[in-house]
Amino acid sequence: MSGRPTPRSLAILGSTGSIGRSALDVVRGLPGRFRVTALAAHSKWKDLLRQVEEFSPRVVALSDGAAAGKLRSALAGRRVRVLSGEEGVVEAACLPDTDVVLSAIVGAAGLRPTFEAIRAGKSIALANKETVVMAGTLVMREAARRGVEILPVDSEHSAIFQAMCCGKREEIARVILTGSGGPFRGLSTRALARVTPRQALNHPTWRMGPKVTIDSATLMNKALEVIEAHFLFGLEVDRIEVLIHPQSIVHSLVEFVDGSVIAQMGMPDMRAPIQHALTWPRRCACSARRLDLAEVRELRFEKPDWKRFPAVALGFEAARRGGTAPAALNAANEIAVQAFLEERLGFTGIAVVAARVLKGHRFVEQPTLDEILAVDREARASADDLVSHKRV
Repeated sequence: MSGRPTPRSLAILGSTGSIGRSALDVVRGLPGRFRVTALAAHSKWKDLLRQVEEFSPRVVALSDGAAAGKLRSALAGRRVRVLSGEEGVVEAACLPDTDVVLSAIVGAAGLRPTFEAIRAGKSIALANKETVVMAGTLVMREAARRGVEILPVDSEHSAIFQAMCCGKREEIARVILTGSGGPFRGLSTRALARVTPRQALNHPTWRMGPKVTIDSATLMNKALEVIEAHFLFGLEVDRIEVLIHPQSIVHSLVEFVDGSVIAQMGMPDMRAPIQHALTWPRRCACSARRLDLAEVRELRFEKPDWKRFPAVALGFEAARRGGTAPAALNAANEIAVQAFLEERLGFTGIAVVAARVLKGHRFVEQPTLDEILAVDREARASADDLVSHKRV
């Protein structure tokens, strides 16, 4: 008998984005281990067409209806179903013969498909942090009820997950999320106000999509990661810390009650945490770049400057308040980031918009999913109003 495991069937939500493309690279590097059953994206139908030709999923979905129509025409006569809209993405996430769903849709759009995949009993490889940020209590409760495993794909949360294996949950003293600090960690507040979208999209170590790259530059990504860690690992907010680590080699650390600190290290290459989530509990050879500490030579750490980068504090505030606060923060940030990319809002205005919406939103302490989605819509409208009327 062969020792080769049975191929796992895999659906990738957000397959044309940076995480989705890296995940398909992992699939290429592990022939015979995965069978791609479904791919979903927003509007890049030509990219999705190329993926269909290589990986032969039986279902694909595009949330943009017009793009779905073009893909359907291009695939006429082929044995693949083309779905459209949010309902189509949800259906692609819940196919009966899928084992694992990689949730890599950017932003709040990933919440419902991921939640429905959990309800359908699928294992989740989670790159869409907004799912847990917006509805952490509901998501984790539903996962526990369905016996669903949620494995983190974010490099920081993957690192925490791996380091936590060195002890028991009750033995953890704190976790330390690391971040590169983005391209502007040395700039003054005045200089930050003049940052352009082109400058902000030039990340020093990671290659990501526009929204995530801007979040890294403002440190809002750390704010959202604090909230995600709080829910994903059941950690009190006071046991979560953030450190700036420009080299992006130490992806996060866990300190245990005896003072031992376990760090997970590796080159900044998302294929490694993606593969770890997809193959868990096995470890397989990976094509990600290997770490040479002699070449790195030094590892530097520093505390974030909350005055110049106030987004970090907003994450801790939202996590402590709970309820709809994280959803409001996330929604306002998404609107503000898009406004910045469109040059309708200054760089430092992103955190200002997020803070004002977080403070003034209609707070619900124990929301249902519908109430979370309603607050998300209201927070977006509030943020858009602030930007449109130049109240920042």
